[in-house]
Amino acid sequence: MEIKEPVRQNLPFAIPTDAPRIIKVVGVGGGGSNAVHNMYRKGIHNVSFAVCNTDMQAMQNSPISKKVQLGLEITEGLGAGNDPEVARKAAEESREEITALFNDGTKMAFITAGMGGGTGTGAAPVVAEIAKSLGILTVGIVTIPFKFEMTGKIKQALKGVIEISKHVDALLVINNQRLIDMFNNDILPVVYQQGSLGASGDLAPLAHMCLPLIGLGEVYYKGEVRPSAEVWAEFGWEPVKLQSKEGLALLNGTQFMSAHAVWSLIQAERLSDWADKIGAMSLEAYDGRIEPFYPQVHEVRAHQGQIETAARFRQLLEGSEIIRQKKVHVQDPYSFRCIPQVHGASKDTIRYVKSVIEIEINSATDNPTVFPDEDLIISAGNFHGQPIALPMDMLTLALSELSNISERRIYKLISGQRGLPNFLVAKPGLNSGFMIPQYTAASIVSQSKGLCMPASADSIPSSQGQEDHVSMGANAATKLVRVVENTERVLAIELFNAAQALEFRRPLRSSWAIEKIFAGYRKVVPFIDDDRYMHPLIEKSVEFIR
Repeated sequence: MEIKEPVRQNLPFAIPTDAPRIIKVVGVGGGGSNAVHNMYRKGIHNVSFAVCNTDMQAMQNSPISKKVQLGLEITEGLGAGNDPEVARKAAEESREEITALFNDGTKMAFITAGMGGGTGTGAAPVVAEIAKSLGILTVGIVTIPFKFEMTGKIKQALKGVIEISKHVDALLVINNQRLIDMFNNDILPVVYQQGSLGASGDLAPLAHMCLPLIGLGEVYYKGEVRPSAEVWAEFGWEPVKLQSKEGLALLNGTQFMSAHAVWSLIQAERLSDWADKIGAMSLEAYDGRIEPFYPQVHEVRAHQGQIETAARFRQLLEGSEIIRQKKVHVQDPYSFRCIPQVHGASKDTIRYVKSVIEIEINSATDNPTVFPDEDLIISAGNFHGQPIALPMDMLTLALSELSNISERRIYKLISGQRGLPNFLVAKPGLNSGFMIPQYTAASIVSQSKGLCMPASADSIPSSQGQEDHVSMGANAATKLVRVVENTERVLAIELFNAAQALEFRRPLRSSWAIEKIFAGYRKVVPFIDDDRYMHPLIEKSVEFIR
């Protein structure tokens, strides 16, 4: 029968295979570029770096490969002369080059700049505006001058802060020299994962993060955990003396929960994409049918994620010899046949959680809340983590289900069905082949199911009953991270199995898209003839999809 294909659209959670790094850090101007250089030299992984500057000499000396020379005609490569307006015009002149910088699969951009000078102050808002206009989650990280610097420079910096704030999803303004000193000297606070009730702010974790500022707590320095006071003494630093409300502002928020949620969301989008690609390879290896992915089936139910998943599979399998061959079986098991329904529901959940977290990271969550224009100081409850605790529990379940259905496909592939050998080895019997990787996947999935108990369903009163309902959102956040890691490993094991099984379908070929993934995977993980030590190959599989 003739299949009517709907108009293809870019899927919101499809991450291009040729763009493994979905986070980009862009340094604008001298200060921003220096920050990027620091991160680059420290060998930070899984992000890409770029610099934008009006100073040609500084650009030539930069170790970063991705560079945008701003406003060559306007500035002649001589810098902005401490004039933000010149820098703004230079960035506008280079708008096409800046746009191209982000057209590589970037999903989240960090724009870092020093405010108060020319290029960072004037150009960073333009760079941020371009990134945000492309649908990229955009975070600004800027520094402002210190009290000892000229008043005019401070005023100029504040104008720049106001301008960039219009074009970012979240803005971090750093005006504490000690934080900069700590970062530049690779001194990181020791932050413990346990201790927050997800209400009154993430008090315990954020306290550990900020204790070194006042000379307390512990830090990582030169590979050791040391008391911050000792390290401070070596550098001749004095503890920061906090002023009114500054202590509360550092502790009384949801940043611990939010940070875990943002990281988990970025990984969830990546893993959702891989679940589709790996699931498509498994379908081919199992000699599955394409009919459950026909558009007509999903149009009559109309869940967005379901429709997207089915369309994605048709796209991934287009041109496959295996999928076109005559089938002797009428139906596939649910783990194959119901992929659109299961993967799609997870996509819809990811989409919802993302919308909530975007609101959260753009919100004021400390207490009391100060409204200077109205001359109001209100003690309220924005520190309560319930608005994101529930979605994080939902995301935990959505990701766990991706691994749950993945493990079932693994089991089917090793079961000696549809012409595949038992345990996916050519010489079964003494060779147990891929039996133990399936054991591993089953164990991991079982743990994730246990972690799906919603943390937000619990509440233990504290503070002598004053804090009588809490969200336990921090627990939701930390177990979400564990489930993310578990799901990644299970999908990697499925890829390990699917690639092995696909070889037993030769000489038939799969689609161009699947064969491309297969060829890349075979460069790092070989075909298995006999029993061997599997753990290193599973680790390579994890790295491949990471």
